[in-house]
This record gives sequence, C-alpha cells and structure tokens, in this order.
Amino acid sequence: MRALFGALAGTRAPARIRARGRSGTRLAVRGLLNLAAIAVLPLSVAACTSSSPSTASGQVTITLYNGQHVQTTEALVAAFERATGIDVAVRNDDEDVFDAEIVAEGQRSPADVIFSENSPALEYLQGRDLLAPVDRSTLARTPGKYNSPQGDWVGISARVSVLIYNPGLINKSALPTRVLELADPRYRGELAFAAGETDFQPVVTSVLRTYGKATALKWLDGIKTNAGGHVYPDNESISAAVNRGIVAFGVVNQYYWYRMRAEIGAANIHSRIAYFAPRDPGYVLDISGAGILKSSKHQAAAQRFLAFLVSEKGQEIIAHSISFEYPIASGVQTAQSETPFEELEPNPVDVGELGTGAQAIALLRDVQLL
Repeated sequence: MRALFGALAGTRAPARIRARGRSGTRLAVRGLLNLAAIAVLPLSVAACTSSSPSTASGQVTITLYNGQHVQTTEALVAAFERATGIDVAVRNDDEDVFDAEIVAEGQRSPADVIFSENSPALEYLQGRDLLAPVDRSTLARTPGKYNSPQGDWVGISARVSVLIYNPGLINKSALPTRVLELADPRYRGELAFAAGETDFQPVVTSVLRTYGKATALKWLDGIKTNAGGHVYPDNESISAAVNRGIVAFGVVNQYYWYRMRAEIGAANIHSRIAYFAPRDPGYVLDISGAGILKSSKHQAAAQRFLAFLVSEKGQEIIAHSISFEYPIASGVQTAQSETPFEELEPNPVDVGELGTGAQAIALLRDVQLL
C-alpha cells in the first residue's frame, strides 16, 4: 500500500514494505527508499530476479510484479499456466515499491505485468507512459468505468470502504454515517485509521474532490486529533485492534473484516462492519487492476495473462477466493457471504478522478500524517 517516493516523483514514496503470506496476513515494515537505494534498483532487481524471460528450451516465461493478495494470485497464476503453457515468475511486494522500481528500472525492467491492489498505482505508471495499451477484447470484459480511461490497464476486482466497529464500545446507531463526521470531536479517542494505506488515500481524494482543499485539510486535522494514538500502519492492525476492543471503530475496506473472520473463526469475531450513507464521499469503491509494461519483451503472452484475469474462469477464482474481493468482469458474481456487489451504493467517483493519489498524499503530508 502506498505512501511517498518523493525522491522519484516529488509526490510519492514507499512508507513501508509488506510481505503477504499465504494466509493473507501482511507484515508491515517502516522505512523510506532513499536516493542511493533507488539509484541501484535497476541492477539489484535484475540480479535477484528468480527467472529469466524464457527457459533454455524456448518456453516463454513472463514476470509478474504482484501487489495483490498472494493466495489469490497464486491460484490465478496456476490456472493460467495450466491453460496456456506459459510460465509466470511472480515477485510479491507492495505496489508502491513496484512503482518505484519500475520507474527506476525504465526500459531495463524485468517486469512484464504489474497487478496492483489500487488503481492509483496503475494511473501513476500510465502517467509516466510506462504501460502498453490493453487489447480491446480484454477491456470489453470489464465495465468501462472500472478500466483505465486511456485503455492502458484493465480492472480485475473491487473492494469498498466501510467502518469496522466494536458493538461493546460503540452502538451502530452512534457511528458516523457521513465521512466528514469522522472529524467530529465526539469521536475523540474512538477512531482508528491508517494514513499510509493506499486503501485510505482514495477516501482522501474523494473528500478533496467533493468538498475542496480547505475542508479536506480541516477534516484531516480533525481525524488526526480524534485518532490520537490510533493511527495504525495498515488495515489489518485496525481490524485486529477494533476486534479486540482496543479502539471503538475504524476505516477499512470491507474485505479485511471478512478475511479476519475466515482466519480466526466466527466465534472470535467481536466486531461488525457498517457502511457510510449511500454515495457519501467516504463510501469509495477501490479497483484492483493489471497493466503491461511497454518495455516487456513478451507482449503477446502478457496480453494473454490479462485476458485470463478477466475471463470467466479467472473471475470465478476471485469469486471463491478468501481475499473476499468482488469480481467485476465477465458477469461473474462473488460466491462469498458478503453484501452483493450490485447492492453497494458508493460515491460515483471514477478511477480517472481518483487519479494517481498524489493530491491525497500532498494533503496527508500537509497535516503531518505522512
């Protein structure tokens, strides 16, 4: 998830690197990439890449930079390899780390495909003219509003922002229903959020686009005060803290609660989720997507991989995955026991309006949350 790599772009830099295990748990490590580290990325990344672009026998291998959940991606890659005979060498890391590496690597990047959790990571690379156009037939599998406006990446799955709360600490009726209410002084000491999460930045962008910079800054100051010591590094930490009764409620994406329930068991769940009011700026649909690097030497194979991700077979894997993301292509519906996708009522901000996340990051810096 993203924070800032200002050394590269003046607006973004990774605040932490997360390793995602098979269980879906991600371990957060604080740190910033400095100029010296970035300068050696093209050589160091090339040296540690586990697979060359093709095997000695001529079998094509594409390299996937995966910022998505490991368990879901593993299932997708395995099915794709069986169906096509194309091998996929996977590197797992934070999408911001990959953004930084791809920019630093330039035309020497070993990556063929990047698969991200949030659209701003792809919009950023698109803005740097580093992504190749996606085949029209692939784009047609996903509703256009969930794809790159320029056609340089395709939407794969979605999640939505919600409130996770502990009924033992706060009644559902007392929760805020509007995102601006998060800054109300009555919630002082009760709110948790993760300022450095790329899942949170679209909410900030949505508030900014709806209410303007002055209101957005005042709102951020208010939620910073209300959270106090409950500004967490990631959504997993928020979910665990709320569930354990450490803090009353927090802002996360819906799938974190469902994944936590699947991992620890329903008997150990002491929290619930609630939605913002329909179309409120806090009610944001986040799109995960994939794009192909212009520098890829295996464009045809990479295009086949993207086509598989949005195919009925690929989407069915997502529909049954314990990542609890919503499939959004080929008409496939989630098989999980969560609010049906068609019943969601998010703010109608689109991926183009969410942009690269640079504006959100600038605001978070202004109030010293990053």
